[in-house]
Amino acid sequence: MAGLPQRDTIAIVSGLIGVIVLAWAYLFHLESEMPEIETSGVGRVMQFHPWNGTDFAFMFLMWSAMMIGMMLPSAIPMTLLYAGMARKANRQGTPIAPTSAFVFGYLVMWGLFSIAATLAQFGLHQAALLSPMMMTNSQTLGAGLFLVAGLYQLTPWKNVCLEHCRSPTSFIAHHWRTGSTGAFRMGLEHGVYCLGCCWALMGLLFFGGVMNLLWIAGLTIFVFLEKVFPFGAWGGRLAGVGMLVVGGILLMTSLTH
Repeated sequence: MAGLPQRDTIAIVSGLIGVIVLAWAYLFHLESEMPEIETSGVGRVMQFHPWNGTDFAFMFLMWSAMMIGMMLPSAIPMTLLYAGMARKANRQGTPIAPTSAFVFGYLVMWGLFSIAATLAQFGLHQAALLSPMMMTNSQTLGAGLFLVAGLYQLTPWKNVCLEHCRSPTSFIAHHWRTGSTGAFRMGLEHGVYCLGCCWALMGLLFFGGVMNLLWIAGLTIFVFLEKVFPFGAWGGRLAGVGMLVVGGILLMTSLTH
């Protein structure tokens, strides 16, 4: 990775994996409380009553951990390339920016998305469109989520964002900035493209269940494969067609009942 020593590569990957593991450990902890839904903190939020500030903060923390666990794995190649380029720039006399600044910028963007997701969940909660397990109880809404995700998979906007995520070298070349502020901005911009790839897919969490770890893991694997592997681009479009089919079936079923 651009001349990055093996020890640095191991240190960076280990650090990122550590953060990912902590995020997933928190999600597993929350899932373990689900059987105690009537008395746990999660259970209070799931009851049909208006949220207070504590409820909102709790749900924001849950979404933030989920986004770290889901999105940080696919950012590892870009992070390693940035670290290698930063080290090269340092050897050439340009002040080095810590890799942590780049990663922080990336996570800030997903933190902003977590606020939006929490607001969306609040709206669905208020409209009584979510079950106690935080999945939609409306087949029509479920159909809409699949149709939106499927259509977006086939749009040029999705393709542009995906190409940026799949081409770390090109991204670094066109967005390189020096200093810690520059590193933060680069991470933020990479987060924008990553969000552009995945926002519609994240909506499917409201179909499978916001705390359904198997569903979350499935989406995480899909995002990783789509961004990292050579077959990801056409595989994503094929998946989009499948989502449209599922959405159409759900919509027809909801209209006939």
